Amino acid sequence: MRVLVVVPTYDERDNLLPIAARLHAAVPEAHLLVVDDGSPDGTGEVADGLAAREPWAHVLHRTEKAGLGAAYVAGFAWAREHDYDVVVEMDADGSHAPEELPRLLDALAGADVVLGSRWVPGGRVQNWPRWREALSRGGNAWTRTALGLPLADATGGFRAYRRHVLDALPLDDVHSQGYCFQVDLVWQAWRAGHRVVEVPITFVERVRGESKMSRAIVVEALWRVTWWGVTSRRSRDRLPTGAGRP
Repeated sequence: MRVLVVVPTYDERDNLLPIAARLHAAVPEAHLLVVDDGSPDGTGEVADGLAAREPWAHVLHRTEKAGLGAAYVAGFAWAREHDYDVVVEMDADGSHAPEELPRLLDALAGADVVLGSRWVPGGRVQNWPRWREALSRGGNAWTRTALGLPLADATGGFRAYRRHVLDALPLDDVHSQGYCFQVDLVWQAWRAGHRVVEVPITFVERVRGESKMSRAIVVEALWRVTWWGVTSRRSRDRLPTGAGRP
């Protein structure tokens, strides 16, 4: 498999090179695509230097901070243009350990999408305040309730997609961001019949830099998931008796 790890960046100058080195050591055959949203701290220039030195590193520059979802959609399009078989989402800040990526890739032998999960047995978080854990657990519980999505951690951002899944998803119509973007993609993949599995990971709170979490991201996730749940239920209720339901 040709594997591409897509890493969106915004002001991650101090984190990028260490995480890239760890990724290459953990999975030498994987390629890295840094999608930089015009970081004012010079992250894009650091990425350019890495790509100039290493044939497995690539950079996609964007002119403004347009959000996590848009950055990933751009990275997915780049992966398809360059004919990769597997596309991985991973944070730049060290929260996702590249050393755990082989476990996700191995799980693709029996799946179309693999999620690195904090909330399945064996998964855990490090250095999180209680409110962050409560927010994540509560958000995932609401996602399961609203959407009927049978996943412990639908909001996590460490995951691997087989190429045919991304080819089938309407990525140009995805406008959600943050946690909501992650829920959006996996929900669409699950509803389309793709097999989604979870493997445990350890999520580590960033050491350098500031978290991109914001109240706006939380609010967006809450109202979008609620709206999707309501409209999906209405669609099922309108089906004639005996008709198939998503």
